[in-house]
Amino acid sequence: MSHRAPGCKRAQSNSRDLGACWDGGRGGRGRGWSGPSGPRGPRAAGSGEPPLSFKIKNDMVGAVIGRCGYKIKSLEQSTNTSIHIVKGASEAEVNIFGNREMKANAKAAIETLIRKQESYTSESSVTNAASQPPIGRNGRRNDSVREARPSLDWDRIRAVRLERERSKWADLPPIKKNFYIESKATSSMSEMQVIKWRKENCDVTCDDLKNGEKRVIPKPACTFEDAFRQHPDLLKSIRRAGFTKPTPVQSQAWPIILQGIDLIGIAQTGTGKTLSYLMPGFIHLDSQPIAREQRNGPGMLVLTPTRELALRVKAECSKYSYEGLKSICIYGGRNRQEQIEDIRKGVDIIVATPGRLNYLQMNNSVSLRSVTYLVMDEADKMLDMGFEPQIMKILLDVRPDRQTVMTSAAWPDTVHRLARSYLKDPMMVYLGTLNLTTANAVKQNIIVTTEKGKRAFVQEFIENLTPNDKVIMFVSRKCIADDLSSDFNILGVSAEALHGNRDQSDRERAFEDFESGNIKLLLATDLTDLTARGLDVNDVTHVYNYDFPLNVEEYIHRVGRTGQAGRTGTSVSLITQRDSKMASELIKILERENQSVPEDLVLMAEEYKLNQQKRDTEKQPRKPGQRRKEFY
Repeated sequence: MSHRAPGCKRAQSNSRDLGACWDGGRGGRGRGWSGPSGPRGPRAAGSGEPPLSFKIKNDMVGAVIGRCGYKIKSLEQSTNTSIHIVKGASEAEVNIFGNREMKANAKAAIETLIRKQESYTSESSVTNAASQPPIGRNGRRNDSVREARPSLDWDRIRAVRLERERSKWADLPPIKKNFYIESKATSSMSEMQVIKWRKENCDVTCDDLKNGEKRVIPKPACTFEDAFRQHPDLLKSIRRAGFTKPTPVQSQAWPIILQGIDLIGIAQTGTGKTLSYLMPGFIHLDSQPIAREQRNGPGMLVLTPTRELALRVKAECSKYSYEGLKSICIYGGRNRQEQIEDIRKGVDIIVATPGRLNYLQMNNSVSLRSVTYLVMDEADKMLDMGFEPQIMKILLDVRPDRQTVMTSAAWPDTVHRLARSYLKDPMMVYLGTLNLTTANAVKQNIIVTTEKGKRAFVQEFIENLTPNDKVIMFVSRKCIADDLSSDFNILGVSAEALHGNRDQSDRERAFEDFESGNIKLLLATDLTDLTARGLDVNDVTHVYNYDFPLNVEEYIHRVGRTGQAGRTGTSVSLITQRDSKMASELIKILERENQSVPEDLVLMAEEYKLNQQKRDTEKQPRKPGQRRKEFY
C-alpha cells in the first residue's frame, strides 16, 4: 500500500501507478509526487520521453526522499525533472521524467545520495560492533573480553588549537605597552606615606591577582604632572577642563595601566573611572611603533552596556582630544549604514554597545584585529543585561596580547569569571570595600510615606529649589514621568521626561539640554537606562526617587548620579509599604555610610520581618498523621 502526504488523495495500489507516494520511512505519511500530469504544476522539460527507470533497495529510499521529502524536492528543482518512487517487495522502482541530460543528472545525484548513506551505515556498524563485547558460546556478551576503544590525544588537540591561534595572529605587528616613568615626587614616597595616602583617599585598596610571585603595586600618582609630565598636550586638556587633582581611583589606576598591566577597577559611579582608562588609552594609541594610518582599523575599543553611557564616553574622548585621535560611537537605534560609513572613513577609537557592534562584526562591516587596547566599562551591568554571548564573540576577533581594562561598580561572581577569562594577570584597584556603597559626598534623605502622600512631598521639594539646582527624578512608569513633567512646567520649572517611548534623537537632545542647563529637572524611568549609569553630568545637585527602585543596587547607582567630581549632593527617596522588603538592606547601607536612619523605616523593616516569619510558619509542612482542619 502506498501513501500520500497530507492534502493528497490516497493513490490506488497499482503497479502501473507511477505517481504512488512513498512513506519516508518514519511511520507517517510522506511527501507525495503525482506524475508529470499531476498537481505539481508545470510539466518537466522533455516529459514526453519515456522515464528513466532503475531499482534501489527499500532501505535506501529514505536517503533519497529525505525528511518530509525535502531532498527529492530539491533534486527535482535543481535538475528540472519529475521523480517518482514506486514501492516494491524488496526493491523500489525509481522513474525520472525529463529530457535525456536532465534524467542522467538526476540519476547521478540519487546514486551519490545512496553511496553516502551506505558509507555512513557501514561506519556506524563497525563502530557499534567495536563497542560491543564479543558473544560467548552461550549467546551472552563476554564482559571480561572487551576491545579497547582508541582514546583521544588531548595533548595533540590542544597543540593543534594553539598552532591555529598563533597562525591567526602571526601577521600582526608587535605592541608596546609600558610608557610609565615614575616622577621624583612619587618615587620619594615612603611605604608609610603610601599607606596613609590610600587610607585618607577613600580607603583605596590594591591587589595583585597574578598567580605565583606577586608584583609590587605601583605608588599612586598624586598629581596630574606625576602621571603625564611626559605628555604636555594631555596636561593642557586636563587644565582646560578645570580639574585641580586626580580622583583617588585615577591616581592609583594610571601608574598601573601606563605600565601595560591589565586592570580591574571596582568603584561606585562618580569616582572618575572613565578618565582612569581614557587618558592612558590615548597615550597607548599614540605611542605604538606602527603609525596609526598603517594599522587598518581601530586601536582602542570601549564596550559599554547602554547607548547613553557610550555617548558620554564618546563625548569625553572628544573633550580631551589628543593628537588628533578620531573616535566614533556605535549603538543600536542609529542608522547602521551611517555607522558603517564612519568606520570606513578611518577611526582610532570605537565606543560601542555589544549588541550593535556584534551585528556589524558578524556582517564583516568592522574589523577588530587591530585593537590593542580594550575596555569593558561597567562590566557588571553588561552581564546583568545579558550581553555575555555578544562580548565573547567580539573578543574572539581581538588579538589576545592586547591590554585590557575592566571597570565595574561591584564584584559579583559573574564579573569575577569574566575577568578570569579575558584579562591576563591583572591588578585590582577598589575603594574601601568590594560591596556596593554610595558616594560619601551624598547626603541621603529617606521619607516613609504613602502613594497618595508622594505628590505633597514633591510639591514642597520643587518649591524649595534654587536657580542653581539641577535634579534627576526617577519614576517607575512612563505615564508618571509625562504627568509630572507637565505639572512641573506649569509651575514654571523647566522639566523633560525620558522613557522608552521617545525617539533616540529626542533623548539625546534632552541630555544636551540638561547638561547645558536649559532644563533643570530630568524625569527618567528605569527603561531609559539612566539607572545603568548612562548619565554622567557632574553638576547634578539632587537625585529624587519618586518611586523607590526594585533593589538596593539600583538605589546605590541612582544616588551616585550626584556628588561627583569632588562636589557634594543630596538624594531624597520616597518609600512606601510596597517597598518594605528593601527596608532592612537600606538601613544597613545608611548605617554603613553614617547616614540618618528614620524611625519609621526601622518600624517598616521590623514589621516586614514579623510578617515574613508568620508566613514561613504557615507554610511549614504538617506532622505525620496530622489532619487538616475541616471547615463547615
